[in-house]
Amino acid sequence: MNINLKKLNFSRRTFIKNFLALAGVSSIGTALTSCSRKSSKNIKIGLMLPYTGTYAKLGKAIENGFKMALAKNGELDPESIDFYQVDDESNPAKAVDNANKLIVKDKVDILIGTVHSGVVMGMLKIARNSDALMLIPNAGAGAATGSQCAKNIFRTSFTNWQPTYPLGKILMEKGHKKAIFITWKYAAGSEARAGFEEGYIKFGGELINTLYVPFPNVEFQALLTKISAVKPDAVVCFFAGGGAVKFVKDYAASGLKDKIPLFGSGFLTEGVLPAQGAAAEGLMTTLHYADSLQNETNKSFRTKYYEKYGKLADVYAVQGYDTGLVLSQSLNKVDGDFKDRSGMIRAIEGMSVDSPRGQWTMSKAHNPIQNIYLRQVINNDNKVLKTAWDALEDPATGCGLI
Repeated sequence: MNINLKKLNFSRRTFIKNFLALAGVSSIGTALTSCSRKSSKNIKIGLMLPYTGTYAKLGKAIENGFKMALAKNGELDPESIDFYQVDDESNPAKAVDNANKLIVKDKVDILIGTVHSGVVMGMLKIARNSDALMLIPNAGAGAATGSQCAKNIFRTSFTNWQPTYPLGKILMEKGHKKAIFITWKYAAGSEARAGFEEGYIKFGGELINTLYVPFPNVEFQALLTKISAVKPDAVVCFFAGGGAVKFVKDYAASGLKDKIPLFGSGFLTEGVLPAQGAAAEGLMTTLHYADSLQNETNKSFRTKYYEKYGKLADVYAVQGYDTGLVLSQSLNKVDGDFKDRSGMIRAIEGMSVDSPRGQWTMSKAHNPIQNIYLRQVINNDNKVLKTAWDALEDPATGCGLI
């Protein structure tokens, strides 16, 4: 579907108001292709997200949150804005071609993407050498704000290291001195494991084994049998989406839940609790967001998100929302001149964001400095037990921006 809206003469301030309002129209965001008109007054936004496969719901939640933030400060008014949408299928092999289409062929001004860490690495190969501003609303690949960081690339979510690093401290506080880590064998899983191991060793724990499952395989029985035989003090995992549902159910069904406590990066129970049901009850996870955070921004966001989409907001919706906030705040700083890339970059660097997750700031490496919360599933909700780590900043190893 092509989106070509009426071309108007407008001031930069009017552009901001109308642009932010229009982005929330429910008809925008289905399959979009290149627009025939190439007006310099059109801001072109590329959405490269998963819309099929195990991460499809995550991609849609990000898109919903993103457009909700853009719409929050204005009334609907016809304006010029072009959306270009690509289903990245969570397939790293297609990442370079998909990013090349959006950045080189379609010449988008802003690139939003993605969920899968392997896919975002392919996107970086194209984005780092382009004029497009890239905002990462989920994928936690450390290199994106580490060794492969660039002035035009920002992340509004987390690094894979951030949610699991505090788990080492949590396990040791509970007396669990020996643990096994289980995850999909791909970049996000390996980096989540490395973050946990670093924190665990620091506080005196021992990671005695790591078990890998090929992505997106969800056959866990053989590895659960290994866990049962080894009998660690605890199991820590990294899974998300449909895989998280299957793992939690299989772990409980195997009888391990009542014998060996299961912990995880918060994505284990994020957005999937209804599907996990009783199997998830009592699980503890660490993440930069929780449904039950009591700040006013979160309360308002969750109410409005449900009213608009008929669904409960989760961390993916929050990250999409924060991506929209970052974009809108940077546009305001440059008086709506979206061609002023250097001005937008300066605006985002060091930006403070009033987020549903709590206030966070952008690091010098272009990654959020944010609280990580300890949550527990209680009555089918991720309840905050405490802040596991205040204002945690990723080390951003190898980033030349620091």
